[in-house]
Amino acid sequence: MGVLKKFEQRLEGLVNGTFAKVFKSEVQPVEIAGALQRECDNNATIWNRERTVVPNDFVVELSAPDFERLSPYSGQLGDELSGLVRDYAKQQRYTFMGPIKVHLEKADDLDTGLYRVRSRTLASSTDQQGPERGAAAPAAGRPGGYGYPPVGAPPMPAAPPPGGGRPAADRRPAAPGPMPGTQVRRWIEINGTRHQISRPTLVLGRSTEADVRIDDPGVSRRHCEIRTGTPSTIQDLGSTNGIVVDGQHTTRATLRDGSRIVVGSTTIVYRQAEG
Repeated sequence: MGVLKKFEQRLEGLVNGTFAKVFKSEVQPVEIAGALQRECDNNATIWNRERTVVPNDFVVELSAPDFERLSPYSGQLGDELSGLVRDYAKQQRYTFMGPIKVHLEKADDLDTGLYRVRSRTLASSTDQQGPERGAAAPAAGRPGGYGYPPVGAPPMPAAPPPGGGRPAADRRPAAPGPMPGTQVRRWIEINGTRHQISRPTLVLGRSTEADVRIDDPGVSRRHCEIRTGTPSTIQDLGSTNGIVVDGQHTTRATLRDGSRIVVGSTTIVYRQAEG
């Protein structure tokens, strides 16, 4: 069972009477939960080979009407959302620098039904391996100290330059395997956002249950799946519109560094590098 589905079931135990009416507002808790998962994925920072750090302190900005409806229950909702982030991190093998906290704030510039998530890494005083203890790690251009990477963290590896002029996916030879003893890092890039591939399979789709959610009406709920290996491959999951890999319509293809995948109207670039 997916982490979001478990979250919904736990929430049902809290929702009754007037509390249930609160969640008839435009913003639904499951939407916020999905946004927190994406915030973790989008800000995952490789600390070392055994540790990928994600934010642990989140602010969910809501419009004035939504904030008024949800704020009386912010403690219960914050605890449930924190639990969801914890479960998701365990599933993805992410780690934190300190305790997980989710806060609700009012944002006067947001209309009803809109929300915004900010995050930061906030190290606990007992974490000796993290950034400056007890202080948030600010990032340029992000308000209130929310952002990445943590102070002292190694920079994210630069994306290799895209390859050009590759033959069609179904006519290419298999990608060569890594040298013995080397570690292969894999990730995808969607609209400039990097999503680390840290599991044997990565499901892409429009559903909040997908590992990487793509907000595109031409994308099916569970559209396709990337399977890591030597070589890595992509498999269509019975989607409505199919997948295009390096210009070729296909149901399954081998992936190389720089492979371009089109689902709906969204282009995904697959990346991998040794090191």
